[in-house]
Amino acid sequence: MMTKPILVFGYGNASRGDDALGVLALEYIQTHFTLDAVELLTDFQLHIEHALDLEQREMVLFIDASVKSDCAFAFTQLTPQRDLSHTTHAMSPSAVLDIYQRLQNKAPPPCFLLAIGAECFGLGESLSDNAKRNFANATKLIDQLFNTLTLECWQMQCSQSF
Repeated sequence: MMTKPILVFGYGNASRGDDALGVLALEYIQTHFTLDAVELLTDFQLHIEHALDLEQREMVLFIDASVKSDCAFAFTQLTPQRDLSHTTHAMSPSAVLDIYQRLQNKAPPPCFLLAIGAECFGLGESLSDNAKRNFANATKLIDQLFNTLTLECWQMQCSQSF
């Protein structure tokens, strides 16, 4: 099977309230866009093995819930960064890029992170009202990104704050 040039990796646990945001974003993308050039991938969290999913890609988008921001969402371009997250329960996207770079002896493809503001992660909880609002705002960016699947368009979106 031929590798699609764009990978979108939405991760999180749909049974843990706002942690479902990455998975919900994939569902949104799947129902609103033609995915001829896009592969969707989901998991509960990032693992070292996910570095292999970056092979033969032109661009990669990671989507996750985030408690680290006061804004609705943040969209950033990632760089490889060696950290100790590969030894913990939650590996960072930048650490996945670093693993890829060390395994392949080359730079990873351009990678981006869409971090959607979240606050409630309890088992069995539903999405919080804030997460619902933040997700609705993030879908506007998703629409822009997937209506123009170019590196230049995605990089231009990084310079804006939301």
